Amino acid sequence: MTYEVLFSGVGILAICGWLTLLISPWVPVWSDRIAGYGIPIGLSVIYLLIVTLLPTETGNFDSFAGIVELFSEPQALMAGWIHFLAFDLFVGAWICRKARQQSISFWLVLPCLPITFLFGPAGLLVFLAILGVRYARTASSTHSAA
Repeated sequence: MTYEVLFSGVGILAICGWLTLLISPWVPVWSDRIAGYGIPIGLSVIYLLIVTLLPTETGNFDSFAGIVELFSEPQALMAGWIHFLAFDLFVGAWICRKARQQSISFWLVLPCLPITFLFGPAGLLVFLAILGVRYARTASSTHSAA
């Protein structure tokens, strides 16, 4: 299997997970199982196979130059890409799950998903801001009712 085929395969797998999150209000249990656990676990297994069966010969995590050298290796770059896909999808699923638990409208969550898919931590920050506003409103309404 070439890296190009693997790249396409893991990309399609991740997109299936993100599409599942988009329909999560209607299938929350399946969304959690597929996008929250199944696909991230599958991607993690592929990641582990790459890093254990195809160790890199150059580079390290000791310096920026070492990381640049490390990611010049195709197997390290592929492992990094799969790491990105798995973790961002896991975070996207957590966002959907947490929003359901907190009764946050999916319309507020919806913009967080593509931001998380494309820019990982930025999407998490947007959702955490929404969650913070929710907590602040809940706390202020609790205090004013007392």
